[in-house]
Amino acid sequence: MKITTIVGARPQFVKTAALSEQLRLLGTEEMIVHTGQHFDRNMSELFFDELGIRKPDFNLGVNNLPHGAMTGRMLEGIERILMDVKPDCVVVYGDTDSTLAGALAARKLNIRLAHVEAGLRSFNNAMAEEINRIVTDRISDLLFCPNRKAADNLLKEGIQPGKIIVSGDVMKDSLMKFAPGMRKPDIELPGKYVLCTFHRAENINNTERLSNIVAALHEIGRTVPVICPLHPHTRKKLTDYGISIKNSNIVFIQPAGYLEMLFLLSHCSLVLTDSGGLQKEAYMLGKFCVTLRDETEWTELVENGHNTLAGSDTGKIVDCSLLNLGKTIDNTDSLYGSGNAASIIAEKILEDYKSRQ
Repeated sequence: MKITTIVGARPQFVKTAALSEQLRLLGTEEMIVHTGQHFDRNMSELFFDELGIRKPDFNLGVNNLPHGAMTGRMLEGIERILMDVKPDCVVVYGDTDSTLAGALAARKLNIRLAHVEAGLRSFNNAMAEEINRIVTDRISDLLFCPNRKAADNLLKEGIQPGKIIVSGDVMKDSLMKFAPGMRKPDIELPGKYVLCTFHRAENINNTERLSNIVAALHEIGRTVPVICPLHPHTRKKLTDYGISIKNSNIVFIQPAGYLEMLFLLSHCSLVLTDSGGLQKEAYMLGKFCVTLRDETEWTELVENGHNTLAGSDTGKIVDCSLLNLGKTIDNTDSLYGSGNAASIIAEKILEDYKSRQ
């Protein structure tokens, strides 16, 4: 069986590290296409190196464009590769422009399509990611959901039950595999600190929201140091808007590799983020998370008291952070499975292939 996997952003590299290994164990032939959406070494190449993922067979080098242009160029490049390779199945992850482009290319060529991390909904159609999720789910043949709630979302939208598989979350597989090898970043870390990341378009493309978030970090820094790995786009927007990030108690560093992020997560007193992946990883490592968004697709984290939404309200971010500083959470409810999602997904993909021979 020939499989083509489409990736483009760092969370997808983490997910494919787990699934690719299981696909190889089952004897499938996998080809990896990197769209180039994340192109900085710390956002891309480093992940392949440290997670032991073989280098992509193709790199389209598409990045730094508006959503429509980027999706269109990715679609064109992926379609050309698929027409040449003729895979039996295309695998896409999550909700990025790379996800949508890969899904559309597969569907237009009538190639079986598997969506890993299907069924998530923030119910905010102003988010590009929400549109990517909805369209990809609608046209996929196999929908692998990280939990029962995601599956219920699909059923409510009229997706055929036979296409839906509750597999658990492959990010848990990767975390369990790589956590023993986590490593400390080459920076001096205080005994207690808040770990913060922010990169989503609704935050960094809005001067008021970005200013409010940085103001909150300045205020939190009066009580506890803040370590902030800074996405290249976020750094550029801060410069463009003239927002000062100079503060002795806020340490802005380059984007960290996966193993370094696991270390920072494991040793922090609180997580502040607008990242979907980091919200889950915080939960998996027993850390409370304050989410810098007005809604989240990981609603079960909020409902179970593991996460709170603060949006970009400076006062709310500060209050939620100081209230929950040092709080640990009970993650024994295993919201995202037991760490065997990749093997379930790989087996179902192969089973689907064999059923059609």
